[in-house]
Amino acid sequence: MAHNRQITSKLGLDAENQIREICKALPEVVEQVDGFGHTSFRVKDKPFVMMGENEGVVSISIKTLPTTQEFLLQQPGYYKTPYIGQHGWTSFQAKQDLNWEEIRGYIFEGYLRAAPKSLAKLVSNAEC
Repeated sequence: MAHNRQITSKLGLDAENQIREICKALPEVVEQVDGFGHTSFRVKDKPFVMMGENEGVVSISIKTLPTTQEFLLQQPGYYKTPYIGQHGWTSFQAKQDLNWEEIRGYIFEGYLRAAPKSLAKLVSNAEC
């Protein structure tokens, strides 16, 4: 993500609220805004979702499995997150017609990648 500012657009704030609702259901998630204005959702200080806005364009980055990243990169609108894409981070722009059920799955996957095994196990067991 480039040096983005904090999210201020209605589209960005709506997306941030959707992501916040998804993340609130996961154990020990903390929301944090960094010095660049990026909003991140973290578990045990490890980010798994990051958002930022630059000139009205809102980007969302999620920590995905390499296979998920490979799949998403073949879809229109998805790209490797600058600087951290080699670690599985995949980005896309917020827009009106996002499939939030699909994004919920990617956020859940990101959480499982970032969370300690004890928390990941709790969440995995709850989903079964």
